[in-house]
Amino acid sequence: MSGPAAMRSSKSSATRVALALGSGGARGYAHIGVIQTLRERGYEIVGIAGSSMGAVVGGVQAAGRLDELADWATSLTQRTILRLLDPSITAAGVLRAEKILDAVRDIVGPVAIEQLPIPYTAVATDLVAGKSVWFQRGPLDEGIRASIAIPGVIAPHEVGGRLLADGGILDPLPMAPIAGVSADLTIAVSLNGGDAGTTRDDEPGVTVEWLNRMVRSTSALFDANTARSLLDRPTARAVLNRLGAATPDLEAWSEAADAERGPVSRDESSDADVAPEIPKMGSFEVMNRTIDIAQSALARHTLAAYPADLLIEVPRSTCRSLEFHRAVEVIAVGRALATQALDALEVDDQPTAPAIEG
Repeated sequence: MSGPAAMRSSKSSATRVALALGSGGARGYAHIGVIQTLRERGYEIVGIAGSSMGAVVGGVQAAGRLDELADWATSLTQRTILRLLDPSITAAGVLRAEKILDAVRDIVGPVAIEQLPIPYTAVATDLVAGKSVWFQRGPLDEGIRASIAIPGVIAPHEVGGRLLADGGILDPLPMAPIAGVSADLTIAVSLNGGDAGTTRDDEPGVTVEWLNRMVRSTSALFDANTARSLLDRPTARAVLNRLGAATPDLEAWSEAADAERGPVSRDESSDADVAPEIPKMGSFEVMNRTIDIAQSALARHTLAAYPADLLIEVPRSTCRSLEFHRAVEVIAVGRALATQALDALEVDDQPTAPAIEG
């Protein structure tokens, strides 16, 4: 027996929970807040499956080291993040993941998945076969490494002759691996929820300002045309977008460089007469939005096949994929959403008082 009915039948013992933790980059910090809230309320986590960042948080929780991960994550700054991202020119992704994995290894130690106190599955995608791959045995760090290989950003990982990438490609909300877990309650945490309120796209913030300073400083090494050709490449724009700067101020910077050579005439009348009716998106904004839509659709199909007793949805606008310096606020979002969802669940779970007839 599982679900809320099982909760009502076993009030004397802790409610056993199976967790499916979805993919979504830095929004995955919300998983930490959700798990912290579950533990504080006395729920017992008895099974975890995760894709991408969900695999990181889920694996560390299964190893009993979530508090250490939270402490490390909340200590990260933008400068630290840039050092951890470890740029690569020759790899299949523009970023390597070894430095991130080193930090995870320091937290959990050399442990095998089958030795974890909580059953755990890391989900990756076989890029050649086009199938999901479940890591339920073998080194924990290897399963995590395969699951976090974000296409075009982090290089794929080769395991046993298979080329593996981000689990969220095919399974952004891995419910199937926890279907056989003996639990009273299944909880799915999706990181692709609908945007609530104003999105951060209208509020560039510190990350954009820092990146624009980096772009301007590039002029000390390259002329304007060379720097533009480097920073306007698809891979560069993809990383800048995920860091929170979907449209670096290359145009203004180039104009400043051109100003040194003399005035430039511009005809702005064509833009002024056109009132935009739909959001303007660059090619990689379109790509990222397409991925979000596809993952949301995949998650809905998964939930139709494997319904969760409780679904917690973290809005996409919470943060961008690589804004890993925002752990404090994203963890707080996870706590708030979990509190709201559990409050509603526990109220619904209360037995109705019988009517008294006079």
